[in-house]
Amino acid sequence: MKTIITGSIIAGSLLVSSSALAVQTLQLAHNAAEGNPKWDASELFAELVEEKTDGEIIVDVGGNAQYGDDVEALTQMRLGSLAFSANSQGTTSGVIPQFSILGLPFLFDSLPTAWRVMDGEVGDELKQLAEAQGLVLLALWDNGIRNVSNNVRPIETPDDLDGIKIRTPPDPVTVDIFEALGANPTPMNFSELYIALQQGVVDGQENPLMNIYSSKLHEVQDYISLTGHKYESTPLLMSKVVWDSLSSEDQQAVQEAAIEAGEFNRQASLEADENLRSAMEEEGVEFNEVDKTPFIEATQSVYDDWRKQYPELVEMVVEAAQSDAP
Repeated sequence: MKTIITGSIIAGSLLVSSSALAVQTLQLAHNAAEGNPKWDASELFAELVEEKTDGEIIVDVGGNAQYGDDVEALTQMRLGSLAFSANSQGTTSGVIPQFSILGLPFLFDSLPTAWRVMDGEVGDELKQLAEAQGLVLLALWDNGIRNVSNNVRPIETPDDLDGIKIRTPPDPVTVDIFEALGANPTPMNFSELYIALQQGVVDGQENPLMNIYSSKLHEVQDYISLTGHKYESTPLLMSKVVWDSLSSEDQQAVQEAAIEAGEFNRQASLEADENLRSAMEEEGVEFNEVDKTPFIEATQSVYDDWRKQYPELVEMVVEAAQSDAP
């Protein structure tokens, strides 16, 4: 019989003892609502870790920012007081700016293209950058291709965004995109977004359909325009402090669980984009298709700016996105 030891050597996240029979309880933080693929993948990850470690590691999942928002989770992981976070690309870029490059405008023509690029040398480069900041990048889960919603008018051309206050994540590339399109980007934590839309603090926002639907943002938005302006990943990150405390066998189990849960997450994300439009239309949201050509032309300056900062990585990502699948 296994024994749960409550003497913590990593405050609030890790329960260990010198006994080989100890059970470790590790916390995982994320900000998604129930029904979101991030929520479901996090629960699956917890199940797989427990299974692969024969019950010796328990992952305690705190969704809806129960264990802190994405910014707080990054800080706690780097200190070693939180084990895992299914974080966001934008927030992670506050610590590792190069993560923003995955969100360059209209970079990926499909979700499978994005996954292929991230699973190659681009992902390897991001893993090294994460480790230098005290984080282990276990996997790049999916957070979808993003579209614009708002309460002012359908967005059919870049001119339609003129003066519209759009909530963005705290991500420099997203801010750059909407500045180039003439909008008024307003960075804000996702947990504050529903109320901000409801009260008119912002006119609109941008997210994949799965996030809009699971967090009920469509209840307080009139229009969704299928701009497909950028992609975002969900970095599944782990504290390097906690990672280094695990045996090599447990590290392998955690890594395998992250990849398997990520495969589930990606497929769920793909299906959500295919199925959720009709559900929201039935609830009264007006959708419109978008000719992306003028949007692509209007955001070329974003590439110019980011090439100046990270020329080699930008070229690596762009070339990988444009290359044929192996």
